[in-house]
Amino acid sequence: MERPELPLPQLHAFVVLAEELHFGHAAARLGIAQPPLSQQIRRLEEKVGHALFTRAPGRVALTGAGCELLPAARRALTDLANGLAAARAVGSGSAGRLRIGFAASLALTILPGLLRTFRHQFPGVHLDIHEMTTAPQIAALHDKTIDIGLLREPPTDEAELSFRTVLSEPFVAVLPSTHPLAAQRTVRVARLAGSPFVLLPRSVGPSLHDQIIGLCSAAGFTPRVVQHAVEWQTVCALVETGLGVSLAPASIRRIRLKGVAFRRTEPDTARTRVAIAWREDDRNPLVARLLAAIGQGPSSSTPSRSSG
Repeated sequence: MERPELPLPQLHAFVVLAEELHFGHAAARLGIAQPPLSQQIRRLEEKVGHALFTRAPGRVALTGAGCELLPAARRALTDLANGLAAARAVGSGSAGRLRIGFAASLALTILPGLLRTFRHQFPGVHLDIHEMTTAPQIAALHDKTIDIGLLREPPTDEAELSFRTVLSEPFVAVLPSTHPLAAQRTVRVARLAGSPFVLLPRSVGPSLHDQIIGLCSAAGFTPRVVQHAVEWQTVCALVETGLGVSLAPASIRRIRLKGVAFRRTEPDTARTRVAIAWREDDRNPLVARLLAAIGQGPSSSTPSRSSG
């Protein structure tokens, strides 16, 4: 089907005249003189190939062709106005789609508050949320399948990505409630040396995995890992069965399992970082909006930017 070439001023003039059915009134409403209005209508009729109005002294009426064109002309103008408004909203960052990857454990900390704040400020934005561990988030940022990442222990060798720390928290020992150390309020990391461990595999979060191994090494032992699990909820569930113990970010304590005890560790100087990640060259205004929102969130620490 051939695409018609109809200038918008002609369509606009046609719709206004169809509503007024009076050249003088229509011209006044359009803010032009009557001769230019008549010229616009005449040019439109030439493109249609038929008269759109009957003209008689003191009376203007739509012809059959004009009646047929009017609904389509109104729809075209309305669709264009809506499209312009939508484009302006997306361009200004008040509408559109933002794809966010997040580590599952962050659903226990900053994620709910961040999403509430952002949705309240920008109700026209569609948030596309994906649960992902750290390494897949980094890959998805590079592949441009997500726009924002919320992850633990960002890597230090990612030159194309930017990171901002939004939360820092200590580690806790995760123990079966029947474990002898569960009776203590604080557990020295060195006392976990004789217990089997359940940990995240290094492939899903290299920096966090290495940090936990480093805590054990500093305490004088290498953990004997008997089981890996991709999510912290699964780690806790396996600990509950008595399969082993673990070291985890403190927010994991919000996972309520009757058979699991969470205890503070000594030394307690180590911290795990939660960071927001984005592509340095991303010009999506919604990314800047979210960065601003997370900077205002009550759960955020003072932002600091680091990039590899």
